Amino acid sequence: MLKDYFKLAIENITQRKLRSWLTVIGIVIGIAAVVALISLGQGVKKVITDEFAKMGTDKIIIQPSTDFYASSGIPTLSEHDIEVIRRVKGVEEVGGVLMKSGRVDFKKNVYFTIVLGIPTDETQKLIEETYTLAYVNGRSLKAGDNYKATIGYDLSKEKTFNKPITVGDRITLEGKEFEIVGQTKQTGDPGMDSAIIIPIETAQELFHANTANTAGTHEENGIIVRTALGEDPVIVADNIKRAMRRDRNQKEGSEDFQVQTTAELVESFNVILNALSAIIIGIAAISLFVGGVGIMNTMYTAVLQRTNEIGVMKAIGARNSHILKLFLIESGMLGLIGGAIGVLIGVLLSKIIEFIGKNFLDTLLLRAYFPWYLILGALAFAFIVGTLSGLLPARQAANMNPVDSLRYE
Repeated sequence: MLKDYFKLAIENITQRKLRSWLTVIGIVIGIAAVVALISLGQGVKKVITDEFAKMGTDKIIIQPSTDFYASSGIPTLSEHDIEVIRRVKGVEEVGGVLMKSGRVDFKKNVYFTIVLGIPTDETQKLIEETYTLAYVNGRSLKAGDNYKATIGYDLSKEKTFNKPITVGDRITLEGKEFEIVGQTKQTGDPGMDSAIIIPIETAQELFHANTANTAGTHEENGIIVRTALGEDPVIVADNIKRAMRRDRNQKEGSEDFQVQTTAELVESFNVILNALSAIIIGIAAISLFVGGVGIMNTMYTAVLQRTNEIGVMKAIGARNSHILKLFLIESGMLGLIGGAIGVLIGVLLSKIIEFIGKNFLDTLLLRAYFPWYLILGALAFAFIVGTLSGLLPARQAANMNPVDSLRYE
């Protein structure tokens, strides 16, 4: 019986091809927008999650408080904080970094970019793991590389300086000449892919004039912690907070620093991406609403055109429930057809954007990702929108008087 309903619905849709195509356009646009934009959002989320997975779940990152740092511009971390953190139970390894914006001169071209100062001692591996630094040309920094540097992936391309920087080239950074000894693999992080990495002692010396710390060599604005095997990073992070508050004589809630585990950082990104996804769905819902109105209008027209047919079906024994089901399935099929076409267009659009991002914008962030629940959810939603849009016309058809229907012209 159900098979007959679907057969009749498909026949009625195919008999009015032009009207059916015009009806589903709104559904197609809405579903295509939802699939394309959400798949790209899911792709960005997957890229970020994968990068944090490479960092490992055993990392804790300590930084100056965002509000404090923005208002003062003064690093609030130092080597003293590293010593405080090193004594905390559950901490296995601690390393500091200094990140600044610096002026780079290369072959009469000027560019401002991130300068990352990293240690060249035993904690270097910890820092490189955290920032997912892998070298494709040359080598990493080592002890004694005072005025040597490695560059991010983007700086090795012509798009930054109109000329690629390669291993062996010399650049001028904040007025000092540096030799390039290595180039990192593309990470997908625009900041790190355009960064210049130098020894932290050199960075502290280079930017000493721009800071308020007269000690110079003690400035840090990021501290990375590796927790000991078997320790819970969340518990260790809480212990670090307490130790630093006690050392600085600060109350809870008024700290000038922040401590985050990698899991918390992932969650922060996910909150932002989920909010963007909700906005995208809201915008696309407008198109779906328009599509639903179109289906409703088409189904009302179909009820009027098929009034005699409804009368005949009732005269030969069709019940109101049979008529209701027939029209609901037909409207649901219109929604499902629009949804299927929208999914295909959405997949195509997102793959085109991914191709453009990878080959023309040279970024790994624009990646399309299609979890099974996105595709099935889009199709189910389109079917539900179509079915609900046909509910009122279907009720009208079901409640028709068979005698009046047969006399309708």
